[in-house]
Amino acid sequence: MSEDLMHADELEVVNDEPFFAPASADMVDGLLGEYRAMRAKVERVAAVMNGPDLAGALHYFAEYAGRNDRHLSSHTVEKLFDLDGAIAHLNAAFWSKAMHLTDVLDVMPQARRDAWHKQIQNPLGEKKDRYSAEWIVEPIPEFNEDNVRSTLTALLTQRETFFAERVDGIFRSLSKTHVTNAPEGFNRRMIIANCVDQWGYVGHSRVGVINDLRCVIARFMGREEPKYDATGGVVRYARERRGEWISVDGGAIRIRCYLVGTAHLEVHPDMAWRLNCVLAQLYPLAIPSQFRERPKKRLKAFQMIGRPLPFAVLARLGALEQAWDLKPNAGFRENNRVTVPGCYDFRYGEREASEQVRAETGRVLAALGGTPVSERRWAFDYNPLEVIKEIVASGCVPDQKAHQFYPTPEKLARIAVDLAEVKDGHAVLEPSAGIGGLADLLPADRTTCVEISPLHCKVLEAKGYMVRNFDFLAWTDATVARFDRIVMNPPFSDGRWQAHTEHAAGMLTPGGRLVAILPASAKNRMSLTGLDCQWHGPYDNEFAGTSVSVVILVAVGAKVAPKPAQASPRDEPAPAPVKASGSTRKAPRAAQVAPDGPQDEPEALQDLEPAGEGQNCLF
Repeated sequence: MSEDLMHADELEVVNDEPFFAPASADMVDGLLGEYRAMRAKVERVAAVMNGPDLAGALHYFAEYAGRNDRHLSSHTVEKLFDLDGAIAHLNAAFWSKAMHLTDVLDVMPQARRDAWHKQIQNPLGEKKDRYSAEWIVEPIPEFNEDNVRSTLTALLTQRETFFAERVDGIFRSLSKTHVTNAPEGFNRRMIIANCVDQWGYVGHSRVGVINDLRCVIARFMGREEPKYDATGGVVRYARERRGEWISVDGGAIRIRCYLVGTAHLEVHPDMAWRLNCVLAQLYPLAIPSQFRERPKKRLKAFQMIGRPLPFAVLARLGALEQAWDLKPNAGFRENNRVTVPGCYDFRYGEREASEQVRAETGRVLAALGGTPVSERRWAFDYNPLEVIKEIVASGCVPDQKAHQFYPTPEKLARIAVDLAEVKDGHAVLEPSAGIGGLADLLPADRTTCVEISPLHCKVLEAKGYMVRNFDFLAWTDATVARFDRIVMNPPFSDGRWQAHTEHAAGMLTPGGRLVAILPASAKNRMSLTGLDCQWHGPYDNEFAGTSVSVVILVAVGAKVAPKPAQASPRDEPAPAPVKASGSTRKAPRAAQVAPDGPQDEPEALQDLEPAGEGQNCLF
């Protein structure tokens, strides 16, 4: 695929006012009451410990505790009960609580968040040096009613300023050493340096700038904005797949990370233009006219295959982890953590999750093949964590309407596999495999799955199947592979089932057997030349969420009769057996099941672009 991105023809842009949740008066009053009570306790402790009755005695406690610790002394005790320092840190703690009463941290640009966090970490302030009167970090203000209410009110009134500040902060954070970044304005491709350090730790300030970009584009498109800490996991995932473009937020952005820690970002040209329009309002004389003109070139449209999920759902999915239970540990106070195989838990964020978020999360996990064990625990027959990482990064799952993905019910799958009569040594194919509803009942070491969705391919790979990430119809035209058994549940819409079934029939070996789950109307319309066709069913209301009736086609090819033996002046050696997937089974035809690995594919198949490239995005 070309490095130049191909984007959607049009994007729906909504410029509605962002929702901003103010803190209720009752919550502020309660917080102020809690602060006053805690401050009184701090002052009482300091008065007692620093009073004349105990001051001399504390010295001996410090000497004893520090006899083997050169860092602990009586000076440490004096600092421990320093009233000014304790009150300053108390103020910082309650200012942090006050900020979290609203979504103000999510609305703030990253530069303001950085300044705020520095004040929280240095509540007494920080000067340039011990002799200077210049503050690098201003002391945090007193936590009293006037300051709290005036600060929160000011932040509420500045929300539109925050939006422009975000755009300005993104532009100022672009790497100055990469020529991709233009000094005159935004391009559709941007580079931000130092997002990840050499040990793999995320630079939260730099990653926060990427989060700001996600927030701005989400607002342009009328979506809710992600939380201020939502992008660290996405960058970590992109670094794990460094050098590869990762689609983010349903294709609104693409990101590619490198080992040196730089992040390359790519957005739609219309988005770059809108960013420049905001920048031009801040610096009207500094942005050249060409950066303020809407792109004239109409690019080829690529439709997103996935509906972007709400950010709250993505956050909850990201909290799924390997399940473990606590078991008694004989002779020890602490219990043992014992891993529960095949199970995965939501360990945090459950209280904050609404019923809608829980329901949507459940639908996603069920689509990935999960089964609920309890409200917090899900069971899978493979490890889904890598697949979920990709969902959290891309922001979407394959759309049923686009992919016609309806998992095969277990009852129908068992009937179809029984009718296939798979024997030892048979090479098996499942086209349009989804997440392997049929393949799960077939021999994994001899089953090839073809699937258009990159996400579903990851599920199939995790289950141990040989996977080809292609559109099945394109793959059949390019590959020379042939199979003894083909079991399929093709897409039904627009008559696609017929084309898929006909292409699959052409991939049978002589005497091979094709079993296909088809709409009931196919019984009077489907005929496959050279194959003996039998019909089973109909089966009504088998697919969840649909009322479609289906039938099962069993098509068997004729076996090629062996040629009569002919006299020969000399005996010729028998052909050597052909190895396929680690076996020494003789090939029934010149071409066997597709070898494992792209280097073994036929030339025509190597020229095909995998279906996953560009599918999850607008490019």
